[in-house]
Amino acid sequence: MITILALSLLILPQATPAAPSGDAVRRLVVEGARSEVGRMVLYDGQYRRIGYPGGDLPPDRGSCTDVVIRAYRRAGVDLQRLVHEDMLVAFGAYPRLWRLSHPDSNIDHRRVPNLATFFQRRSSSIPASRVPADFKPGDIVVWAIPTPHIGVVSDVTTDGRPLVFHNIGAGAVLEDVLFAFPITGHYRFPA
Repeated sequence: MITILALSLLILPQATPAAPSGDAVRRLVVEGARSEVGRMVLYDGQYRRIGYPGGDLPPDRGSCTDVVIRAYRRAGVDLQRLVHEDMLVAFGAYPRLWRLSHPDSNIDHRRVPNLATFFQRRSSSIPASRVPADFKPGDIVVWAIPTPHIGVVSDVTTDGRPLVFHNIGAGAVLEDVLFAFPITGHYRFPA
């Protein structure tokens, strides 16, 4: 015999949890980037076969892109999957710097120009500025140093400037480098 409670559970629509807001995701991204400091000790930007989705290098290895990728993954966002899916539908929108004829889920998300293109296409692109207040925790910054470099704006400041999580060769660090190099991209994802 079906009780009224059991019947109501069959009929009433089940509530689905609301997706976290962009601000909530960006707070988690900052915490994810913070957790990378001191963990990555070997700079490794080489091509490697990794699983898909959710593939990663060993935790003690990585490059500047891996700081961003892991920070977002800790926030529940898989940039490997998102970049790959976007490249599958809009391959022509992405840089042709590596002579590829199709997307490669092993490496595409680990290339700064591809991440910059993805963020340009899928987030709020913010004009480059030298005003510290324009940068919010969790924002993504891309520089030319002269090769492309990427980092996550932190929630820590010094002299009014936000510090940035990045890996320029000696593992993930938190440093005062926001205005140290020419900024070529500033993104807020999710918008």
